[in-house]
This record gives sequence, C-alpha cells and structure tokens, in this order.
Amino acid sequence: MAWFRSLIRFSVTKSSSSSSSPSIRPGTASPFSPFPSPSLSWLAAAHFSSGQPLAHEPPAVVPHAGLGPTKPGEKPRVVVLGSGWAGCRLLKGLDTKTYDVVCVSPRNHMVFTPLLASTCVGTLEFRSVAEPIGRIQPAISREPGSYFFLAKCTGLDADKHEVQCETATDGPDTLEPWKFKISYDKLVIGLGAEASTFGIKGVLEHAIFLREVYHAQEIRRKLLLNLMLSDVPGVSESEKSRLLHCVVVGGGPTGVEFSGELSDFIMRDVHQRYAHVKNYIHVTLIEANEILSSFDDRLRHYATKQLTKSGVRLVRGVVKDVEARKIILDDGTEVPYGLLVWSTGVGPSPFVKSLELPKAPGGRIGVDEWLRVPSVEDVFAIGDCSGFLESTGKPTLPALAQVAERQGKYLAGLLNRIGKDGGAFANTAKDMAFGDPFVYKHLGSMATIGRYKALVDLRQSKEEKGLSLAGFLSWFIWRSAYLTRVISWRNRFYVAINWLTTFVFGRDISRI
Repeated sequence: MAWFRSLIRFSVTKSSSSSSSPSIRPGTASPFSPFPSPSLSWLAAAHFSSGQPLAHEPPAVVPHAGLGPTKPGEKPRVVVLGSGWAGCRLLKGLDTKTYDVVCVSPRNHMVFTPLLASTCVGTLEFRSVAEPIGRIQPAISREPGSYFFLAKCTGLDADKHEVQCETATDGPDTLEPWKFKISYDKLVIGLGAEASTFGIKGVLEHAIFLREVYHAQEIRRKLLLNLMLSDVPGVSESEKSRLLHCVVVGGGPTGVEFSGELSDFIMRDVHQRYAHVKNYIHVTLIEANEILSSFDDRLRHYATKQLTKSGVRLVRGVVKDVEARKIILDDGTEVPYGLLVWSTGVGPSPFVKSLELPKAPGGRIGVDEWLRVPSVEDVFAIGDCSGFLESTGKPTLPALAQVAERQGKYLAGLLNRIGKDGGAFANTAKDMAFGDPFVYKHLGSMATIGRYKALVDLRQSKEEKGLSLAGFLSWFIWRSAYLTRVISWRNRFYVAINWLTTFVFGRDISRI
C-alpha cells in the first residue's frame, strides 16, 4: 500500500499549494468546486438561523391574496366547498374541459363513512376508508387553473361572487392562518353537518364523535390504552370496571354498527389476548327511543336480540350531563365510563347558520328543486348542509350518504349541461331552462350488528312495504354492496385484503 500513501501525500501537497495560490481570492468559490464559498455559506446560515428576511426579498405571503375573477380566454371556475360525499361526487362528475375546479376543504380526502366504525377496532386500516381528492378529480393535480386548498371558508360575498377563506392549521406550533379570497363563476356549498350535542354540558370536552378518520384513530388509541392500563397491578376493581366500560350514546345506524363491531372485537380478540380483564370489559348503548328507528319493526327486534346476545347492554334514557369519568341520565342514574362515543345525529354547523341565505327547516341552507339557492345568483347547496325550502312543498331529505352522493351526481350533470349551453360564467344562466329537477328515490338502508350478521331494509319509506332481511345473508349483502361502493379500485383492494387478513389472523390490536 506504499503507492496509496504516496498518493495521499501528493493530494495534500497539491491542496496546500492551491490554497496559497493568488489565482483564487479568499471568499470566492473555485469554478471547479461544487460547494459555495465560505463567506456565502456563512451569510446563508446567518439568514436562515435568524429567521429575518433579507431586505431585497418579497414577503412570503401577500395578505388577502387569492384567485381573482376569470379573465377572457380562461375557463369558468367552479368553487366547491367541502370534500364529503356530495362535494366529491360533484368533483368526480364535472367536465374539466369546460370548467376549472377549485376545492376548499380542511381535509384533503373523502371518508367512506359506512366503514369507519370498522377501523376503530382494527378490522380495517384507516387508509382503506380515505380517498385523496387528487384521485377523485385528477384535474386538481394537473390543470393549471384547478386547485385544492387546505382551508375553511369564513365568509361569502354573493354580490361580488367571491368567498373568503382561511388556511386550516392545527397543533400548538403551526403557522398563523393565512387569509385569501377566491372569485367564482359557480359556487357549490357542500359543507356537510356537525354532530349534534343538544347543548348538553361536557359533550365536546369528554365525548368522541365518529365522523372523521382522526375520530376513529382517537377511539382506537383510547380503547387499547384502557385495556393495557386495566391490566397494571394495583388497579382497583372499580377503576378497572370503569376503564373498560365503553358507552355509546345514540341508537342510529352509526351507534349500532360501532356497538356491534366493538362487541365482536371483545368476544373474538380481547377474550384471547387480554385474558386477565376479559370479564370486566362491556358495552352500553344508550338511546332515548327505539334503536334503528328508520328500520322495519321486525329488523329492530332482531337487532335488539342479537346485540343483547353479544353482550351489549341497551339502556333507554336521556343524557343530562357529561363529566370526565361518568355521565348522568335524566332520571339521576350515574354511568361511569372509560370510553364515550357520541352518535346522536347531526345538525348545521355554526358557519352554515351564520350565512345570510334562506334557510330550510332545521337551519339548513334552503334550495329549490334544482338545488339552487334562489335568493342569490350562481350558488348551489348540496348534502347535509342543504334542504328544500318550504315553498317547494318537498320534505327535508335525511342526512344520508346516498342522498348526498345522488345530489352531487345530479348537480355535476346540471352544471355540465349549463356549461355546454353557454351559461358557465357568472351571471350568464339567469334565464336558462335547467330541465328536470332533482328527485330522490330511497334505495334502502343497511347496518351491521357484528358476529357476521347485518340488517337490510329495502323499503323506500317507513310506510311502504318491501323486502327486509336479517342474518348472515344480509351481512354478505352488506359487505358486497359497500365493497362495490368504495370509490377507487385501490381502496377496494385494501378493504378486501383487510377483511381477509382479519378473518385469518384476527384484528390488529397494536397501539400506534
């Protein structure tokens, strides 16, 4: 290796002689060097470490900047507020050769809510029920005039055809929200609804809702945490019972499905992997009236029998107060809990209530037969935030995914037709004929109750007769129907693989 040592000495000698050569001035980068000069590196380091912008640099964000009105030669702009069932179905169906599309939402994905309860106990993974907006409408990622903004709408100026927005930030160390404005030619409000608390004290502070992926993540973390804490030596019997008491408030489809998934998780997984506490964990479902009130009476009785058989305790009562470790019913009964899930229906959000638009019964945004807001031009409302005005003579539709999806599909076709007829730009569709109004036809209801059993009610309404099924066949229909309704083939594959993995190996109970 003598030749190698000689080569090293030669390289060092050349380096020393080069550094003393007057051909390269101190503080100037060599034209052959890939690195900046020491003086420039120090200047850049000082700039980034101080956090102060250089004098010649423009500000990072222009206050109240945004997207101005569309110019001649540009495509008309459709602004969609929300990324729920209605908004995403609309985005999927819009003709992006006619319109530029802008979506504004505090989340960048759509949640397949019928399968959300399965993620709480590890039957499905969270990614399996979330579909990115960019996959639903690829133009948002490709087209120069189409965008997705992670933001929430804070105001609407219908006269100027613009919405005020604010970036959605969370956590204690995030940036200050940035405000901006977006001009629109057509505006679609699909902001959904919020969980109803009925003004009961303590619900927001102590209960967990089941409407978003992060809700399911929180439920799963808390459930597994309580299971592990209850197994620690020294925990009293009463505290162990409290930690492992899961209370669900609300006997609608979401509450019943979560109770069924949870009871199945307890019987199949907890009894095997947490043998020391298996006799302490139990589920209580509290409902003021009958569970699954929209289903056939025979199906309701079947669900009650099966849930009770699975270990779910059904309690009829009204919650009066919610505290950190217990809830108090209207008759004075105190119910201690370790996990409290709130599923008592939905209502309009404070922002929807604040909009100076006509309201339908229940506080929703009022729309006509074509889903237009009649008092303003070029504004439509779909999904759970909207309802027919009393003047239309139509009843308020239920807050269901199939209603929202059908409205989104209808409005996408309507806007595409308006665009082809020359009414896509602002204030150009005043006197146009919109064609057939929106008509909703109920396709039926489904709900799983755990242990390979489900309910299928295919009646169009409670008063009409129709096919209703319960048991294993209904469970198979439930899974098959929802597997075909998952938005993308990617997520269908994920869901099928998750179901197969759970069936063979059991649920994943790791707390991540």
